[in-house]
Amino acid sequence: MLEELPVKGRAPKTGYARSEFGDGWKVMRGCDTRQIILNRDMKDIVLSDDCKVQSGMLQDPYTGQLISFSRSASDKVQIDHVVALSDAWQKGAQLLTKEQREQLANDPLELLAVDGAANQEKSDSDAASWLPPAQSFRCEYVSRQIAIKKKYSLWVTQPEKDAMKTVLGRCPDFPLVQ
Repeated sequence: MLEELPVKGRAPKTGYARSEFGDGWKVMRGCDTRQIILNRDMKDIVLSDDCKVQSGMLQDPYTGQLISFSRSASDKVQIDHVVALSDAWQKGAQLLTKEQREQLANDPLELLAVDGAANQEKSDSDAASWLPPAQSFRCEYVSRQIAIKKKYSLWVTQPEKDAMKTVLGRCPDFPLVQ
């Protein structure tokens, strides 16, 4: 599928704002997307009556560390957009409708509960400039990025494609994450 993605340069960041992807987390069945992803990705969860994860344990895919989550220190675990939204904007999302961008920003395929510090380090990087420190997760990470870019008609830059090929070369039989 990587070979099917168009290769182009980055478009300007002109016009980018987080609000172009919706006003925060979408609420579905009474729970916002953040809570749904925390619930999906963590173990030993304690939920409040209003669908908020109060505590739990995350086996962080980016660092491999086990992180204890509590609402009082919620910045330890953040929800990462695997394809950073500003990166998506510069690689085709500016051409999507507002509704498509909101769908992208709330798509479970696009979201992972991860170590807050690793998420901050990643920032709006693509695969050419940042990969998870946990090498055992890199194949899934790159596969997930490719699936997202394909699903939302986004493109890659040549350095990004080269980095993805290098990672996938280490795991040629890894299935595409869907």
